[in-house]
Amino acid sequence: MARYILTRLLWAGFVLVLVSLVTFTIYYVLPPGDPTSRIPPARKVFNGPRPTPARLAEVRRQLGLDRSLPEQYGLFVKRLVVGDDCPTGVTGCGWPGLGISYDSRTAVRQEIIERAPRTLSLVLGAAVIWLGLGIPIGIASALRRRTAVDRLAMGFVLFGISAPVFWLGIMALFIFWQKLGIGSLGTGYVILHDDASAWFLHLILPWCVLALLFAAFYARMTRGNVIDTMGEDFIRTARAKGLGERNVIAKHGLRASLTPMVTMLGMDVAVLLGGAFITERVFNLQGLGQWAVSSAFRADLPALAGVTITTAFAVVILNLVVDVAYVYLDPRVRYS
Repeated sequence: MARYILTRLLWAGFVLVLVSLVTFTIYYVLPPGDPTSRIPPARKVFNGPRPTPARLAEVRRQLGLDRSLPEQYGLFVKRLVVGDDCPTGVTGCGWPGLGISYDSRTAVRQEIIERAPRTLSLVLGAAVIWLGLGIPIGIASALRRRTAVDRLAMGFVLFGISAPVFWLGIMALFIFWQKLGIGSLGTGYVILHDDASAWFLHLILPWCVLALLFAAFYARMTRGNVIDTMGEDFIRTARAKGLGERNVIAKHGLRASLTPMVTMLGMDVAVLLGGAFITERVFNLQGLGQWAVSSAFRADLPALAGVTITTAFAVVILNLVVDVAYVYLDPRVRYS
């Protein structure tokens, strides 16, 4: 087991290095021209309305744009590993070094630290809801096929998959704000340690809206897995040994059939940590997704690169956790 974990850690390191190379190429090599003079927001922030050649040269030196591409990539990786130092007038630098925003001239690291708790709160809360809703619905549907329970469950799945997230968010605000007048269910984000109750009330609607889509997927996936698992040979063997149907389902069927849910959960949470843009936009949460999309419109390349690397790191780490968890969840899985 220890050897397997070590191997996976080495592969995770390799994947992160590859991601850093691809990210650097996409955001810093492929776009033509000099960011400090080509992109309007960056030109205004870095150079002023009438930049002088000396000012342009100084900004290029601060950003490392006066070096060759291999040197720039080496500097890019060095900053990720050991952190970066703040140029004059910039705050929030440190480890990991993710560069300076072209738009706001602040450290990307600091922006991510401030916005990540918003996205993390949204995703983890929604994950609890979609697991608590989707998996029981899928199990009930699988164990009562071709009944009213099954039809109601599949109706829920159809609605959850078909309803756009932005429409659900707008309808939720319309119903609870406009019609019911529940102002405490507001938009925006409240810091948890400032007011826990306000934090919860401001996130309950985004949680439910984001969770509905994923709950539908998990219900459908759980239903199919449970149906397939209950037809396996080891289930028939457990029944032949005289085990009660409840024990067969709970101790043998569900444990094996829910293993794929761990993979889905790890990937879904990891990807959403890069930002659930639509939900964040509708409820004005100002998380990573909303920031990344607005940065794309402003051509803020360091901000986009920072969110990309953060998401890649989350995907790699959660994939490692999922692979290790397989050993304990499914006795049929063995690693050599």
